Amino acid sequence: MHKKNEAGPANLRDALRLPVGERITLSSYDARATPGAGPAGATASAPADKSAGLAATAALAPRLAELQERLYAASTAGDPRRLLLVLQGMDTSGKGGTVKHVIRHFNPAGCRIQAFKAPTPEERAHPFLWRVARALPRPGEIGIFDRSHYEDVLVARVRGLAPPPEIDDRYADIAGFEKSLSDNHVTVVKVFLHISYEEQRARLLARLDNPAKHWKFSAGDIEDRALWPAYQEAYEVAIERCATDRTPWFLVPADRKWYRNWAISTLLLEHLEALDPRYPKGDFDVAECRRRLLES
Repeated sequence: MHKKNEAGPANLRDALRLPVGERITLSSYDARATPGAGPAGATASAPADKSAGLAATAALAPRLAELQERLYAASTAGDPRRLLLVLQGMDTSGKGGTVKHVIRHFNPAGCRIQAFKAPTPEERAHPFLWRVARALPRPGEIGIFDRSHYEDVLVARVRGLAPPPEIDDRYADIAGFEKSLSDNHVTVVKVFLHISYEEQRARLLARLDNPAKHWKFSAGDIEDRALWPAYQEAYEVAIERCATDRTPWFLVPADRKWYRNWAISTLLLEHLEALDPRYPKGDFDVAECRRRLLES
């Protein structure tokens, strides 16, 4: 993310993309920030406040829906491309909320959503990427991972669920896996939802204060807060070791929910615009079919 006095980047992807091959310190990023694109050639400019953010997000919906339809339509003619949104972040950072607010822009029939929980006995009997590969979007689809293969180098590292040498191997496995996805026409959009320690406390307290939200609360959430530094370090290492120019990480400040939803919707729009899928041409004589229909 650029400094205040520097010229802004040309699109939101550049504004939110984390550096590749450099040390990442998450505490240096403001979780309440609202970075946006620069004025020159900008795809979008960050909304100034919640009201503007909600309106700007809603305004993206028609174009997102059109591009999704074009992506799906192109697949019917053999276009193998698809898009995968990977959402990672601390509890309450808004992974589920992002899915709820972003998916409404799309036709659900063209989406594949997977929320990765603790692995089942069957999944534990396979290599850790086995269940991930089975959940990938098909050509023409948009896939969304609410948590992902990164859990196996985050929770596993912090909780000591696997020995350090095995976790080290997993970073290389993930990097190789994501390279193979990119080689096979999958556009991978990896997003870290960056929430502050204070905002997480406020959101957990809000769950406690609302009986309708008690099902979302666990006493383990309090225990995990004690491990906050370890989780932050685990994310920093995962981002550093698994970011490439083809599969970078994007950091979205998540303390402001309206900004989070706008930013991720805009990131998806920019990636779909870059793919520029096209409707396939019909393999029939339009004039002849029109004549026959009029005569029928």
